[in-house]
Amino acid sequence: MEINSNSCAIFVGGASGMCRATAEKFAAKGGKVAILDLESSNGAEVAKELGGSFHPCNVMDFEGIEAVIDAAVADLGGLHFVVNTAGGGAAMRTIQRDGTPHPLDTFRKVIDLNLIGSFNINRLAAAHMAKNEPNADGERGVMINTASIAAFEGQIGQVSYTAAKGAIAAMTLTMARDLGTIGVRVMTIAPSLFDTGLTAGIPDEGALQLTKDAAFPKRMGQPHEFATMAIAIFECAMMNGSTIRVDGGQRFAPR
Repeated sequence: MEINSNSCAIFVGGASGMCRATAEKFAAKGGKVAILDLESSNGAEVAKELGGSFHPCNVMDFEGIEAVIDAAVADLGGLHFVVNTAGGGAAMRTIQRDGTPHPLDTFRKVIDLNLIGSFNINRLAAAHMAKNEPNADGERGVMINTASIAAFEGQIGQVSYTAAKGAIAAMTLTMARDLGTIGVRVMTIAPSLFDTGLTAGIPDEGALQLTKDAAFPKRMGQPHEFATMAIAIFECAMMNGSTIRVDGGQRFAPR
């Protein structure tokens, strides 16, 4: 799809990191943006900088997010693009060193945040996109979810995170097939370690150690590099139903 002044996008997790960078690129090309993020974030400031609107939300409030998305779409005047990077994990083995089993509640929360939260956003966004007038290609919208290379090579202690991100990758093609009849594309980006909020404080030496298994470049990814891929996906109609690794050729070792 072409980005122009009529292009409307929601960025879930858009107050910072990879999603913010994507919102910035989208706005720079003339698109209209709505930033969805936690009330405690600087989403209002980011939205103001981009000439968009801010809608505080928690993706784990599965019922409440519907009203937030409705309000964002009303402000935008439509919806053609959704990018969701909201997520997180828990560092915990299936059986811990002291013999304690992985708490089921912790596992469930990671699944809820990453997988259920993503699917909920997708189903609600797709319902709005279905109302769009199709372009000449018959296309009505694009949705991008965020997995991780841990979906494929999860490290020790990442069992809940791997399960959640692996499921996001697994549902991508099926959802694309579900929504193909209405001209909505679905893609997933699986980044390696990126220089965002959670990793920003890691010193250079530590970052080099964490990325030593990468082919090239041997460094953490930058938010603008995720954004470059996300915008390319939006603009290329043939990109659909796949998970794309953005990882410098890195494959996680067991630890």
